[in-house]
Amino acid sequence: MFVFVIALTAVSCQFTETMILNEDGSGTISISMDMTEMMAFGGMMDDSTQVKVDTIISMKDFLAEKQDSISNLSEAEQERLKKIENFNFRTFMDPETSEMYFDVYTDFSNVEEANELMNAFEGSGDFMLGMGGDTTVENDPDSGGAMAVKFKFKNGKFKRDAYIKDKAKHKVQMDSLKEAESFMSSMTYRLRYTFPRKIVKSSFDDAKFSMDGKTIEVQSTFLEYLKDPDVLDLEVELEN
Repeated sequence: MFVFVIALTAVSCQFTETMILNEDGSGTISISMDMTEMMAFGGMMDDSTQVKVDTIISMKDFLAEKQDSISNLSEAEQERLKKIENFNFRTFMDPETSEMYFDVYTDFSNVEEANELMNAFEGSGDFMLGMGGDTTVENDPDSGGAMAVKFKFKNGKFKRDAYIKDKAKHKVQMDSLKEAESFMSSMTYRLRYTFPRKIVKSSFDDAKFSMDGKTIEVQSTFLEYLKDPDVLDLEVELEN
């Protein structure tokens, strides 16, 4: 997915990571990319953008369609793809309102499962991009993202911990973005998390809360988050 991000560095877009968490630890997680601003300024205005689009693609169906290509990958890579088969991808575009966004989302039965889903999704990006064209995807058992996320939810306390899991890969990624930093300055990465009970304590002093106190929203510039994922580490405590 990092390759996809690089392809969009000249575009003004905003990312939102959303989680809705239930009392039993189950929930829904999604990552949305809002390109409305670019749409409004005519950044992608051609014949293909004059028709309203609202489609959902099932990752399970996609993997079934590409099963021949998948069979040539390593067992480790096939297992990583298997973990994200319950993801769905939504594309929405409306030329009348200039709205345009992409959304990937899935349900999870507990936060530990959400860890695996998020990390497997990032590590599978190169394969999915390759399936979209003539890109060659190497059968690399060590493929995967440089960053990862861990979630914990126990006894009314929630923690999101993003970290660099491969420093060498992270350095390569950051070096590749140096020339694009000026284009990325307006891009943001936002967290919007909803909990089953009211939030009584947060690790962010400048967080925004919903009227009922159950939803918290924090954000950072996208570039800052890529350089140092700790900037969006989040801890909250819910009322008893």
